[in-house]
Amino acid sequence: MAKTIVQKVVFKNTTPKALYDLYMDAKKHALICGADCEISPKEGTKYSVYGGYATGKNLQLIKDKLIVQSWRASDWDENQMDSTFIINFEQKGKDVVLNAIHANLPDKEAKSIDQGWHDFYWNPWKQHLAGKPITRAEM
Repeated sequence: MAKTIVQKVVFKNTTPKALYDLYMDAKKHALICGADCEISPKEGTKYSVYGGYATGKNLQLIKDKLIVQSWRASDWDENQMDSTFIINFEQKGKDVVLNAIHANLPDKEAKSIDQGWHDFYWNPWKQHLAGKPITRAEM
C-alpha cells in the first residue's frame, strides 16, 4: 500500500518567488543541495536532483505558485510506480506558507522521505534565506 505525506512549513520574511526559484533554478537548487542538479522551469521536462537520487518530470508549473512533479528515488524497486510531489506557495504577510504533498510513496520509504524534505530542503532553505551557512544532513 502506498503512503502520502503532507507538510506545512512557514518561511519567515520571504516571497513565493524566492522559494520557487530555490527549487526550480538549477544553480540555486544545486547550491542548497550541495549536489548535481538538472532541472528546468518548463512543464514536461525531465529533472534529476541530488546527483540522480531523485528523478522525474515537471507535470504542472505555475510560476511562483505551484510545482507538480512525478518523482522517484533511484533506490526504489523497479516495479514501484512513480510518486507525485506537489508544492504550493502562499504569501501570508511577510511570510510564505509552503504546503507540500508527496503521494504514492512506498510504505518502507515514506518515513525517511518525510524527514528528508526537512533535512535536505526546508531547513537548508531557511538557513540560506537567513544568510547563514548551510548545514546538510548525510544521505
